[in-house]
Amino acid sequence: MLSIDDLRGRVLDARALRDALPRAELDVEAALDVVRPICDDVRHRGAQALLELGERFDGVRPPSLRVPAEVLAASVERLEPDVRAALEVSIERARRVHRAQRREDVTTQVVPGGTVTERWVPVERVGLYVPGGLAVYPSSVVMNVVPAQEAGVGSLAVTSPPQRESSGVFAGYPHPTILAACALLGVDEVYAVGGAQAVAMFAYGVAADDATGTPAIEPADLVTGPGNVYVASAKRLLQGVIGIDAEAGPTEIAVLADDSADPEHVAADLISQAEHDPLAGSVLVTDSEELARAVVAAVERRVPETKHAERVRTALTGTQSGIVLVDDLDEGVRVVDAYAAEHLEVQTRDAAAVAARIRNAGAIFVGPYSPVSLGDYAAGSNHVLPTGGSAAYSSGLSVQSFLRGIHVVDYSEAALRDVARHVVTLAQSEDLPGHGQAVTARFGDEVPAPAGERA
Repeated sequence: MLSIDDLRGRVLDARALRDALPRAELDVEAALDVVRPICDDVRHRGAQALLELGERFDGVRPPSLRVPAEVLAASVERLEPDVRAALEVSIERARRVHRAQRREDVTTQVVPGGTVTERWVPVERVGLYVPGGLAVYPSSVVMNVVPAQEAGVGSLAVTSPPQRESSGVFAGYPHPTILAACALLGVDEVYAVGGAQAVAMFAYGVAADDATGTPAIEPADLVTGPGNVYVASAKRLLQGVIGIDAEAGPTEIAVLADDSADPEHVAADLISQAEHDPLAGSVLVTDSEELARAVVAAVERRVPETKHAERVRTALTGTQSGIVLVDDLDEGVRVVDAYAAEHLEVQTRDAAAVAARIRNAGAIFVGPYSPVSLGDYAAGSNHVLPTGGSAAYSSGLSVQSFLRGIHVVDYSEAALRDVARHVVTLAQSEDLPGHGQAVTARFGDEVPAPAGERA
């Protein structure tokens, strides 16, 4: 089921190595032709467009775009106690980790009378997207909302696709467990909107519409959260109108393992990621052919027993999944760094030391008792992570995602006088004399002498 690519004995440069590794194909650019008219429709027709698009793409027309308070309350009342307890543990652990990420303002005295302060200011309003396609993701509510709250964001709105299967008081609204997670987190602005149209709603805002009973929806400054190719494409299209966290692609796991790893653990972890999506990537990198064969056997035995066997099988047999054999662990480290996985498990001897050598990964899970599933729900880490190799240059969602660093420059007359000559010199070297004149205008249109050179 899992193909084996043997890289042993081959010397590949960085480019060739990247080309040789399994990777899902996600054509965000091609989806723009579908997404552009959807976003334009939302911009011009507002609530009417959002309701019609929900009916068209999700198979149900929401009773209202905003989920009423009584529906949110009902979702908590009807939440299974075990699920509520699990969500509360997830929230508490995520808060503990993300609260420690909050940055303090730092003031540096550059010279006497001259300071630069880096002040951290939260984004004013954020739209948080929670997927609702093949699976239900209340955990994504936690992972989006908690860091935004800990950053001090004042206005939070969550949106998730309406569910055709929901019934009773929840008919036409997002999955009740998603609604309950919002309520437990204290988020009361929740919308039944999914797909590209949800990104457009946050980007442009929506005017009040008496005909549909829709109150005004204020535009957001930033939208975060994973979604399908159309959500990613809408983020690309509307970036600049609204800030984005990332263009999330299909989820992926890489496991770096040697012959000390338990093949049953590795197989279970590869399958767990594959059940997300037929395009999900599951990759094992190992220097042990014996482990590779044992993992293949374990996967073939386990897949028919899993609930989403067809989805898992499609993912594991796709070009985005497979086993990569390498000469040794040093080469294994080089391979997983080139792959830059969203999730990387290290199941080797002295796993912590090996993990410390990894430079490119969204999150690293160390040893046999730190599976990716732990990070998905209850490790305290965030599971909104960079995909498609973007972990080589970007980070997962954190408190920092919702903060802006603003430099505050405060110089006295004396401090400016002492550096004026250098400012004027650099301005002239760039043929921007007006920049220098903005300084000399404060000193009688002359370049002032530094304090140490004045008579």
